[in-house]
Amino acid sequence: MPLKASQHLLNPSWTALPPLSLYIHVPWCVRKCPYCDFNSHALDPTQVLEPTGEAIPEALYIEALLDDLDEDLPFVQERSIESIFIGGGTPSLLSAKAYQQLLAGIRQRLTLKDDCEITLEANPGTFEQAKFAGFKAAGINRLSIGIQSFNSEHLGVLGRIHDGEEAIKAVDIAKTAGFQRINLDLMHGLPSQNMEQALEDIQQAVDLSPTHISWYQLTLEPNTEFYSKPPKLPGDERLWEITQGGQALLAASGFNAYEVSAYAVSEAEQARHNLNYWTFGDYLGIGAGAHGKITLLESQHILRTQKTRVPRHYLDANKAYLAQQQPIKREELPFEFFMNALRLTQGCPTAALAHTGVSLAALIEYCQPLINSGWLEINAERITATALGQRFLNSVLEQLLP
Repeated sequence: MPLKASQHLLNPSWTALPPLSLYIHVPWCVRKCPYCDFNSHALDPTQVLEPTGEAIPEALYIEALLDDLDEDLPFVQERSIESIFIGGGTPSLLSAKAYQQLLAGIRQRLTLKDDCEITLEANPGTFEQAKFAGFKAAGINRLSIGIQSFNSEHLGVLGRIHDGEEAIKAVDIAKTAGFQRINLDLMHGLPSQNMEQALEDIQQAVDLSPTHISWYQLTLEPNTEFYSKPPKLPGDERLWEITQGGQALLAASGFNAYEVSAYAVSEAEQARHNLNYWTFGDYLGIGAGAHGKITLLESQHILRTQKTRVPRHYLDANKAYLAQQQPIKREELPFEFFMNALRLTQGCPTAALAHTGVSLAALIEYCQPLINSGWLEINAERITATALGQRFLNSVLEQLLP
């Protein structure tokens, strides 16, 4: 049964702004994967643009991104940018020149922190040595490589355009280009996958010496090919065995879990951009279909924004970039906060609660049934899901729904 919020909880107030990040969406990819529910659009090689003769309107898109950012500048409110994440789609399809122009334009408009983390998502099959050296020269300092598996059979089922050897080569190219901070994305719970195969994927990733591994379970999301034509996935018992075995191997290999699907070799290598999401920080979202979250002190609201999804509409000068903007309902704030904060294995600093405008005393009152059940721990330092709460996190969140 959902918890009942007190009137005190439903009257939050904000006295300070949270940290601010920037998300940039690049919507194109070579092929739409059957499990993907992101706003991505497969390229049609038979359809090229005039007069460039290119499949991606690169110059037009960079111009639109900067125009989109110009419209969002009032949301910055004198803050510096903590991190930038360029996601997709497959952002590595764009040229190094495009990112040089984009990041130069961003720096003209925003103040980036000296240690600003700038991550680019990249897929094997799009790696070229000179191109990635150019990405590094443009200021990108972290790569997130979408490998998913090193097993060619599994990659085929997932609709990926690369094989295991290309994945290994991609990491080598990234390191040769000068990237020291590298995340590898891996999936488990794949069709017909057994424990041995899942652990082989992890071991191969570990052997490549990345600084971060994202290891998450394949789920069937609405509006995907897998959802309408579901493959046969491993049962719950096998999934639990794979999860336990994979977590043990990652820990033994020096990768520390700090979120349910995120593992880093040190605290310094944790993904700062994602940590800002998980601790309820603010972020601007630019690009086709990009989402944002912004706190406004003057109106005492937290806004969710979404940009126009379809690339050709986003590039249409007669259409607005902003497709939707609405405040988060006050009764939804606890759920919005906990939905991400409880994914952190060591919990979220209690100080991050200030980003919601809800007081600690009010939150403890609201969550007392979950605390009494042994699912949550809340004190002056941290807000944490217990080991039991992490195992049944969806049940915890269901009770926090307004």
